[in-house]
Amino acid sequence: MSRLSFALGCMLCMPLCVTAQQWNSTMQVHGTLRGKYEYQTDEGKGRFEVRTARVSIEGKVTPIVSYKAEIDLCDEGKIKMLDAYTRIQPWRNFQFTIGQERVPFTIDAHRSPHQQYFANRSFIAKQVGNVRDVGAEVGYTFHPGFPIVVRAGLFNGSGLTNQKDFWTSNVNFSSKAVMMLPIGLDIEASMQKVRPSDVNIMMYDAGLTYHDKGFIAEAEYLYKHYADDAFHPVHAFDGFVSYDIPLRRCMFSKVSPLVRYDYMSDHSDGLRYLDGGENDKGSLIVNDHKRSRITGGVTLSFAKPFISDIRINYEKYFYGEGVVEKTSERDKIVVEFMTRF
Repeated sequence: MSRLSFALGCMLCMPLCVTAQQWNSTMQVHGTLRGKYEYQTDEGKGRFEVRTARVSIEGKVTPIVSYKAEIDLCDEGKIKMLDAYTRIQPWRNFQFTIGQERVPFTIDAHRSPHQQYFANRSFIAKQVGNVRDVGAEVGYTFHPGFPIVVRAGLFNGSGLTNQKDFWTSNVNFSSKAVMMLPIGLDIEASMQKVRPSDVNIMMYDAGLTYHDKGFIAEAEYLYKHYADDAFHPVHAFDGFVSYDIPLRRCMFSKVSPLVRYDYMSDHSDGLRYLDGGENDKGSLIVNDHKRSRITGGVTLSFAKPFISDIRINYEKYFYGEGVVEKTSERDKIVVEFMTRF
């Protein structure tokens, strides 16, 4: 390399070095608190519960490198690490993420607690399509007249708490594409492969979300298939409508009446059980019995959406004959206070 070429190279690198030195890293602290009271109408019993106590730290260390670490101090009474990842975005339309995160799959399961429309999650978000895992993913946004966001990744299948001695020749994957049409319609399609035990499970999800000012309508369908007929396929559906009514001269900024219908057929978590416990020699069983639910209610917002809300819901469950209902999966009235900071 000639001296002239070396000098030119140093001159080209100097602005990058100055930019890096002048950049000040950023950090934001966020949290979500959800306290609720639930009353089961048939049993005449109630309870208070802290459902969520999340704290997250996120920010940038350089213009292209960001991070997030999130922990829930009370996820159904347990402390859980949720997100822990680094994200690199060298170009505006491209990003690379490595660490633990919510995998790119479904619509409703991707909503954080402060973004939920109802006090309790849908069956898709809670039982059927709820996956957070350790891995790496890439994302790209196309602009053919409207945004198309594509994300795809490979994941361990171990979760954050089971990594130290976890080695596998099997890799899970997940991918998702969202088209955001200018008419206020978002179209989502995603697929995912998981392997909780020795059975491969494929899931396919598709959904539509229409939003026009304060009106939201959404429908989502998920199909779950177990390899080698280890368990029959699972079908799940979630659909809801919500409408925001602005309020003036009131302590609330708006009130939002909303209604949802969700359904799932008999569901297995993909693990093998024998004599009431997990056992590799056992078989897949029904962990969640077939049921449907109608949820209606209102959300009262103190400030901007998803900052501080009161969610008042009534849930009506429908089971088949002979099904033993889970203790907390019964008809109930829910009053939830959600605060995001």
